[in-house]
Amino acid sequence: MSSIRFICQCCGQPLKLNQSMETSGLGATQEPTAGTLSAQQEPGGTPEPGGTPERGPTSEAETDSEKLQDGASRSTLPGDNDGKMSRDDSGNFILLGEFTTRSMFSNVQKTSGDIFDILTGERDVDHPLCEDCTDQLLEELDTQLILTEADNQNYTHWRTRRLREEELATLQGELEGLELQEARLVRELEEVDRNRERVAEDLEAARAETRMLAQQDERCWRDYSHLEWQQSELQDELASKRNQLAHAQRQWDRLQKTNVFSATFEITHDGPVGIINSFRLGCLPTVPVSWNEINMAWGQTALLLHALSNKVGLRFQRYRLFPRGNRSYLKSLTDDTIELPLFCISGQSTYSDVKFDLAMMAFLDCMQQFKEKAEEEEWGLCLPCKIHVQDGLMEASGSTGELYSIRTRLNREEQWTKALKLMLTNFKCTLAWISLKYCQK
Repeated sequence: MSSIRFICQCCGQPLKLNQSMETSGLGATQEPTAGTLSAQQEPGGTPEPGGTPERGPTSEAETDSEKLQDGASRSTLPGDNDGKMSRDDSGNFILLGEFTTRSMFSNVQKTSGDIFDILTGERDVDHPLCEDCTDQLLEELDTQLILTEADNQNYTHWRTRRLREEELATLQGELEGLELQEARLVRELEEVDRNRERVAEDLEAARAETRMLAQQDERCWRDYSHLEWQQSELQDELASKRNQLAHAQRQWDRLQKTNVFSATFEITHDGPVGIINSFRLGCLPTVPVSWNEINMAWGQTALLLHALSNKVGLRFQRYRLFPRGNRSYLKSLTDDTIELPLFCISGQSTYSDVKFDLAMMAFLDCMQQFKEKAEEEEWGLCLPCKIHVQDGLMEASGSTGELYSIRTRLNREEQWTKALKLMLTNFKCTLAWISLKYCQK
């Protein structure tokens, strides 16, 4: 039997170990030692030969035993109320017997602790315990386990419910946020729809404006092309007008240097016959001239006198001159019924010849009026041949002073032709005078 004995930490009763535990090798190894210890510690005993009976004041075995007992006395036992272990302050853990060596005691202590740990199932519970205390401890632990499981279930239930409530609250908040977001998105969608409608209207208006602008552009291009064409035509016309203007300017410069009377009326002579603008005025037996040519010459002469009178601003007093080509005539200012023709038709009556002579004498009267008017000007006119209006005579220049009648009746052709030539000579001098005066102005 082992000399080591344990007491219960709860009720203080000695513990009865199982036979298998006593014979599991613990007792076999410890009995001789225990016997030896008992024999050595008995009072009055005789130690065996070869033994060492000396004992010091404090041996190592005694020190270990004291430490073991002190450790056992400081253990905590389970209480009655709170389910924990309580310990007795007087030292309920009693170690019976003595150890021979420290290592043997430590092995025994470790082995016993492991055994009671297995029995109790808790390393935090002080041991050893008896069977009754162990059963009581197990019942308390079962009760605590049931309560703990109930608390765990309640905690799990409420925790799950709280999680669900929190999740529901979270989901509710998320739902409200989503509803707000949905409402905002709906408003944005409505705004987008309105903007889309407005943009569609603006787009349609822009397209209509684009079409209108395209039409305007096409119309502008047509107008531009038409204006380009007009500009081209106007440029051509302008160039033509400039050319015409340049030509007119050259003509004007040339005409400014040209005597209009000299250019219009050319007076020459062919021997004894005077010529005006290529028409012969007069005739000779050796130089026959048709009356048609003579009449044309008188028409040119009448036109010259009419132009000269207009130039100097002369209004004839007794007659009015009508230059009409080969049918020119004069009309009396005192009697409108009297017309004096400056033409003669061959084969007519003598009365016609008389009127023709009167017309030539009236023409000399008009020429004399022009001479008097021209002599009053700044540059006075001086004719080389004098005119005798009353007699119808032309006086030749020079010292001889021969007179030639301008009438055809009772006159020779040579005399008449000479008188006409002297008359054209006066007109030629008049052209020179009027040209000089015109150039001065």
